[in-house]
Amino acid sequence: MPGRRWRGGHGLRARLSEYPVGQPAITQDRFDWAVGIEDTFIPQLARTTGRLLDEYALTQHYERWREDLDLAASLGVKSMRYGIPWYRANPAPGRFDWSWTDAVLEHMVERLGIAPIIDLVHYGCPLWMEREFLHPDYPKLIAGYAAAFVERYGRLVQSYTPLNEPLVNIRFSGYTGYWPPYRRGWRGWVALLLPIAEGMSRTVAAIRELQPEASIVHVEATASYVTDDPALEDALRFTQRRQFLPTDLLRGRVDEAHPMRTWLTEHGAGQRTLQWLHAHPQDFDVMGVNFYPGMSAQRLISADGTARRTAVQGGGAELSRVVRTYAAEYQRPVKVTETSTIGSVRRRAAWMDESLATVRSLRGEGVPVVGYTWWPMFSLVTWMWRTGGKDLDAYLGHMGLWDLVNDGRGGLDRRPTPLVDRFRATVADTLGSVGPLAVESGPNGEAA
Repeated sequence: MPGRRWRGGHGLRARLSEYPVGQPAITQDRFDWAVGIEDTFIPQLARTTGRLLDEYALTQHYERWREDLDLAASLGVKSMRYGIPWYRANPAPGRFDWSWTDAVLEHMVERLGIAPIIDLVHYGCPLWMEREFLHPDYPKLIAGYAAAFVERYGRLVQSYTPLNEPLVNIRFSGYTGYWPPYRRGWRGWVALLLPIAEGMSRTVAAIRELQPEASIVHVEATASYVTDDPALEDALRFTQRRQFLPTDLLRGRVDEAHPMRTWLTEHGAGQRTLQWLHAHPQDFDVMGVNFYPGMSAQRLISADGTARRTAVQGGGAELSRVVRTYAAEYQRPVKVTETSTIGSVRRRAAWMDESLATVRSLRGEGVPVVGYTWWPMFSLVTWMWRTGGKDLDAYLGHMGLWDLVNDGRGGLDRRPTPLVDRFRATVADTLGSVGPLAVESGPNGEAA
């Protein structure tokens, strides 16, 4: 938690040797700048509108991928978080279609020199997978897809995210019933949690077996929790521990003594799966935190005797709290794997400045923040499109460096904002932008 001392260090001074990661190694001045394209894939048609949610289709990335990748390269970034549309790449059990992905990754890696951090799953399951995440073979099927991907692209790809934001998958598919398989409540939440955790575990194992040197970037939707009510302190700690559950299960932490074990079993968690996950721990190399100031700051309030969460506007202090919390909890270097804010260019620029200043401050204290991703690179289509009834323009969320603008002929122009030059200049001056990572010195003055 905030203020916790780093294992093996003094205060918040990072010891580089404490963080075994996939290549390349952490150094004081190395920093991984990246962008990403929103890549949510929910191919099952909404019951009310008949719409599917495929961001690549909605933003015309399938047709304009080369232009989009060239725009990313123009920023000077050497990394890019990039999602694979699982439902298109794996259209039938045991059958894969890599024709589109072949061209994209060849251009990205071999022509542009950008190293992808591959999102193997960015929400959603293939259409043939009945009950989606609750399909009895889901964990093995996702691991098989991951293995097929690594066998084909291991020569091009070094870094993988097994499943983006498990908490969001679990919430939208298991708690609110917004996405398939439309479960609700905390029992639904737990019902989704277990196969998703097992799927991540089996995916990491499959990647490690085929590509031992690969870097696993575990990406989670994070939140800063606070309360002004002393009576809610226990509820606050409980809420945070529950948010850790997907990652704790992945790492095999949830044994009989785990503080959330009883809650899990009370809400339907089976002993067999819990025991399997405990017996098959998998680790990751980098902790990816996704933070949006308008969504990632939460305040607990008392409502009719029950603790409830309410979103508040966050800022650098909340981002700092989240990074410190996850770095201390999991003892891994941290990348900000998604951040931005929706609204005017001025508003986005202000958050870019504030978030980068926060990263600089953290690195100066020795907190191992090793990367920053502006996400999305250009406007996205908000998820309300899937269940809404308006035209596409009504759902464009302007959060990027480029704005998507309807050209009046059915196309979406990538219109640059002043943020393009601002981010490009930031990337070109790493030390000036985020400073060096303060590290603890060894007995002879060398970096430990």
